[in-house]
Amino acid sequence: MFLLLLFMIPMLFLVSVLVFLATAEGDLTLLLKNHVKREAIEDKASFLDYWCEPRNSCTVSFSGGLLFIDCCEIMLENNCNNFLFLEGEILAKQLASLGAKLIISARNEAELERVKQQLKGKHAPGGVRILPLDVKSSEDMLAEAVEKAESFFPDSGVDYMIHNAAHERPKTSALDATEESTKATFNVNVLGTISLTRLLAASMLKRGRGHFIVISSAAGKIPTPGQAVYSASKFALNGYFHSLRSELYQRGIKVTIVCPGPIETYNGTGSGSTERRVPAERCAELTIIAASHGLKEAWISNQPVLAVMYLVQYFPTIGFWLMDKIGAKRLEAVAKKGNNYPWNLLFSNKKRT
Repeated sequence: MFLLLLFMIPMLFLVSVLVFLATAEGDLTLLLKNHVKREAIEDKASFLDYWCEPRNSCTVSFSGGLLFIDCCEIMLENNCNNFLFLEGEILAKQLASLGAKLIISARNEAELERVKQQLKGKHAPGGVRILPLDVKSSEDMLAEAVEKAESFFPDSGVDYMIHNAAHERPKTSALDATEESTKATFNVNVLGTISLTRLLAASMLKRGRGHFIVISSAAGKIPTPGQAVYSASKFALNGYFHSLRSELYQRGIKVTIVCPGPIETYNGTGSGSTERRVPAERCAELTIIAASHGLKEAWISNQPVLAVMYLVQYFPTIGFWLMDKIGAKRLEAVAKKGNNYPWNLLFSNKKRT
């Protein structure tokens, strides 16, 4: 009996680990946090740039004083299933419900008013501020927007900011990406975000504190056939903000990078696909958990994308071999508007010409 128990205990542990990994929606560190630190959000001011054309993603910052959420456009054409769909509106609703003070920003003021009236919380909708902003504006205009955002809460300023800028054209092969689409993607995903960060960081450094939460993508961690330019922009974003944290951490500046995989949006994007996707509401919740706990990096995704991220991160030779094996097949699936990463990509033996 004793020997049987010695055998069964590790087996049960192994089965539990496998079940956990199979059903996980994020990396182990993130899931172990399990809850939002409400005290990091309640009564903190949040700046949300909510640019929807026709959909949007956003950046959020919060905790010490002002939470700045910058939402930039994500272009959807031909009903392509994008790697990252994190609704600024969902994020704003969850933050408002946690008692955050919000500044929402976009080009469309009427849309901002609509969002404002739907927010409910300790400071919403009455205390929600509206600030028109286009992340692709000149640096002078961005500087004016940052100055105005900080003036809404002069006692605290912007202490925490989450970026979730995302611009994507239809999926295509790396060699078919045009110069125009490449520049458009980098202008929003990288250059606009960096400009806004640099302008805001100056004020944070004067106060000796600040926290950037960057909504990147799983495409910024692993090769993404069919989305090479988008993937390149997210790798660039990760590199910049990890470097920024290393340079400024000793001066009170923190950075959290969140990398979501396929997300099921509330309007049904991703529905009709056999690919498992994390619901947008859960993605927003996990983003806030990661930010409120000050994690340096967090992954949000179902399998098999999460497993590929682990392989590329910890066993790069195996991870890149796997991506090379399925890359051409995934590009073909993308052309047919199929799943991003169906399991059968791993087992198909069909030769490519």
